[in-house]
Amino acid sequence: QVQLVESGGGLVQAGGSLRLSCAASGLTFSNYATGWFRQAPGKEREFVAAIRWSGGSTYYADSAKGRFTISRDNAENTVYLQMDSLKPEDTAVYYCAAITYYTSTWPPRGYEYNYWGQGTQVTVSS
Repeated sequence: QVQLVESGGGLVQAGGSLRLSCAASGLTFSNYATGWFRQAPGKEREFVAAIRWSGGSTYYADSAKGRFTISRDNAENTVYLQMDSLKPEDTAVYYCAAITYYTSTWPPRGYEYNYWGQGTQVTVSS
């Protein structure tokens, strides 16, 4: 059974930092790529960042560039999202997702991811 489990969310003041983790079981992240998405109340899910497991290339949404860093730990089968200089508008449920097949699009589109975690809440107070 495949599971992606996010952790590390919480309440932080504006300007603070959080590190989210996404641990996989039942699959190996080495297959293709892992992404982070978020969904704020009343808004659509949006892409945050993605990382290829082969080569480690990354891609960020404009809202995340310069503040967030996605990384991977092959040995731990875990992907991280380091979030610095957090803003109230970063408040959302954050989801990790894995795509285990090759796609020509980079970053992969949301609907192309075939496994999703349950999400972790991030709340940034002003």
